[in-house]
Amino acid sequence: MISIGGITGFLIIALLHGADVGETKRNALNEPDVPFPPAAPTVDNLDAICNLSQGRPRYPSSFFPNSRFGHFRRRGNAINRLEWWYSLCCSGEVAEQRDPILCCTKQAWKQSLSQFCTEEYSTMTNAYECCQDKGDARWACFDSELPNPNYDPEPNYSAPVVPEEPGFTFNANTC
Repeated sequence: MISIGGITGFLIIALLHGADVGETKRNALNEPDVPFPPAAPTVDNLDAICNLSQGRPRYPSSFFPNSRFGHFRRRGNAINRLEWWYSLCCSGEVAEQRDPILCCTKQAWKQSLSQFCTEEYSTMTNAYECCQDKGDARWACFDSELPNPNYDPEPNYSAPVVPEEPGFTFNANTC
């Protein structure tokens, strides 16, 4: 458990060292910058998924303006969820062997994006284009035109604390 004093200390140290701890970044259209979709886990990016997580962006609610931009908020929530679930795959009993880690991260990726699509269809706006596909076509769509296929960390960035994301259980029997 992290104490309030621990979080405060982390933020003070991060700010003194010039770390980016989740300020809102904007793209050319003055929209929140949420690089999406996340790449599918592979043997090539698995080490970065498991070992460089704290250098990849998270999207706390304070990242977004109070109104509009719901689609960016849903993308940010999907990434936060996925990063939390990746942490479950990269630690504990699953992490004792490489093959189960890859299987677990793939399950987490698919479940997170499936939940994202469910959330997309629960609104009165157009759903993200990949959500319209089914089965393997959906996963191929999500795994194309990727902003960060290698899960590279951002320089001078330290991920802020985000809430735990329940709802994922690794099923080793499907590997």
